[in-house]
Amino acid sequence: MAFLKTILIFLLVFFAIRIIWRLSKPYIFRYVTKKAGEKFEDMAGRFTNQAQPKQPKRPEGTTTILNKPNMGQQSKKSVGEYIDYEEID
Repeated sequence: MAFLKTILIFLLVFFAIRIIWRLSKPYIFRYVTKKAGEKFEDMAGRFTNQAQPKQPKRPEGTTTILNKPNMGQQSKKSVGEYIDYEEID
C-alpha cells in the first residue's frame, strides 16, 4: 500500500508542476524577452555612441569632400603581355 501511495504522490506532484508551468510560462517568457530587449537596447545605445565620432556642425546643404583622390599619379606597373588563345577543334 505504501508503494501505491508513493506513486500517487509522485504523479500528483508531477501533474501539479506541469499545470503550474503551463500557467506561468507566458509570464516567464514575457519577463525574459523584456530583459533581453532592455539589454539589447543598452548594448545598441553604447554601440551607436562609440561608432559615431563627433563631427563639427556644418550648415545644411554644404558639400564636404573628406578624401581628395590622387589625380596626378598613374600606374606605371607593367601588367604583362596579352596572349589571345584560339580554340582547336
